[in-house]
Amino acid sequence: MQFMKEAGIAMEGSGSDEEVMPMELVASYERVRRLASGNAVVVFSLSGCCMCHVVKRLLFGLGVGPTIVELDEEKGGREMQTVLFQLVGDVQQPLPAVFIGGKFLGGLETVMSCHINGTLVPLLKDAGALWL
Repeated sequence: MQFMKEAGIAMEGSGSDEEVMPMELVASYERVRRLASGNAVVVFSLSGCCMCHVVKRLLFGLGVGPTIVELDEEKGGREMQTVLFQLVGDVQQPLPAVFIGGKFLGGLETVMSCHINGTLVPLLKDAGALWL
């Protein structure tokens, strides 16, 4: 549940002033959390999304083998997508959603910015996704 607190999300009935997540989404939230924290790099994607394709191609081109979750092909994918919408808020496009080392990095713009300014490769190395 720490992951939820860091994102400013509370469960129904928790008495918190944070954004409330319905109980039916808690299982999806936990699934997103487990995937993000259990893999060096995770990309939540839609199979027909061109921005998702660009992020995946960039990571593959750098030699990273990310865990890819195609939400439109995944059982419970719609609920996971709702969770991701809540996590990123209105700040950016919710997909692709890239997690590196268990932490939410961002979407296409953030990943590309990190790549251009030279901070992406060190993040990937720190997460154990790259060895060279």
